[in-house]
Formats: sequence, C-alpha cells, structure tokens
Amino acid sequence: MGDSNKSKPLLEKMREVLRRQGYAYATETTYCDWVSRFIKFHSFKNKAPLLSNAEERVEQYLTHLAVKKYVAPSTQNQALNALVFLYNKVLQQPLENVSATRSRKEPRIPVVLSKEEVKKILTLFRWNGWFDCEVALCRWLAYF
Repeated sequence: MGDSNKSKPLLEKMREVLRRQGYAYATETTYCDWVSRFIKFHSFKNKAPLLSNAEERVEQYLTHLAVKKYVAPSTQNQALNALVFLYNKVLQQPLENVSATRSRKEPRIPVVLSKEEVKKILTLFRWNGWFDCEVALCRWLAYF
C-alpha cells in the first residue's frame, strides 16, 4: 500500500486535469490505469524519475507491451495516448520522439473449402433434403 500512496497525488492531479478538460469518466479511469501500470513497471517511488529520460522510459514500456505482453495495436495506442496526456498536460513536459516497437495485428486467414472438398463432403450425404445436408455439414465443420 506504500507504493500506491506515493503515486496517488499524481493520479489525483491527472484526474483533475482530465475532468477539467471534459474527458469521459471511462477515459479518466483508463488513462489513470495505464499511468499506474507505467509507474509500477518502472518501480517509480516519486515524481523525479518520471521527468528524467522520459522518452526512453515510455519507449521501454510500450515495447514491453508489444513484445512481452502481445497487446493489440489499439491497446498500445491507448497506453501511448495516456502517457502523452500525462507528460503534456499533467507534468507539462511534452514527449519529443517516442519510437517504440509497435504491435502488429496478425492477419486472419479465413477457413475456406475448395470446390473439390465441398464435392467430397456433399457426396457423403444422402439427399433427404437440403436441411439434413446443412445440419450434417454444420456438424462436420464443427470438428474443425
């Protein structure tokens, strides 16, 4: 509980700035959560280390999210936006150049049967009606 008490004034100040600028409560909660995670990641005990080598520390954290935690690109962007807000609006020390390893979304390859595969499947069924064929086909596809 000692760590959270030391970071509490910073988070309170951040909440205050977010509210003053009219951000949604959900955004406030999310941004404060990302800042809290950032502080815990670097084991900051007070505000002074936040201000030294800020860009490098933000890059390390964002790279950690991408490489070790495998977060989605949108999640990494959300964390970046929270940290940019912290440094620009709360600490009033804008970040210059943050170039962390970016998350990549793996392309989803659809599962599609070839014409030959569909023909083989359909020959396995008795044609008692289209509905029976659909049910059987759905059951068969459920195994894959």
